[in-house]
Amino acid sequence: MREHKVAVWRGLAEWRAEYVDVWLHADRVLARGTQIGIQPEPYRLQYALDTAPGFATARLTVDAAGAGWSRRLDLVRAPDGTWQVSADAAGTTDMPPPGGEPAALAGAVDCDLASSALFNSLPVLREHLLEHRTPMDFEMTWVSVPDLAVRRSPQRYVPLSHERVRFIALDTDFRANVHFGPDGLVTLYEDFLERVA
Repeated sequence: MREHKVAVWRGLAEWRAEYVDVWLHADRVLARGTQIGIQPEPYRLQYALDTAPGFATARLTVDAAGAGWSRRLDLVRAPDGTWQVSADAAGTTDMPPPGGEPAALAGAVDCDLASSALFNSLPVLREHLLEHRTPMDFEMTWVSVPDLAVRRSPQRYVPLSHERVRFIALDTDFRANVHFGPDGLVTLYEDFLERVA
């Protein structure tokens, strides 16, 4: 199976938009997306995600830019589970520096790009969560937006139905219900994002 889809999401809590070309294979995802937001300041972000077989992140590259600044992040996950983190920044801004400590990411399988609905699909597709209905905990490589700082993020996915999961960020206790379509892509992230195409 190799299916090309276009997904577009809009923000509900604040203005934001995301467009992504997604190639869904039987056991992996390729995606090329653009995100635009205004918090904490206006920015444009482009990303490229490649997963290995089993929907585990193989590489995520992110470029972000705003008024007078730009940043780039390259995350690579080796087959043995170790991560490489490369980041650089240009211009002046009050945001934290991009990147993070690779050793702190050991054990994480997925990336989670802030303010993007696409990345919630990775553990759902890999573990068939909507079919098995078993709560699962995951260690994520969390990428903050638009500063592109990286940290480890423990998360729990609790299936509620054949199309809905409760997402819980275990380090902050943030909770939200996330709805998925038959293709495994997010249709609604309650009070945050909704798919419009």
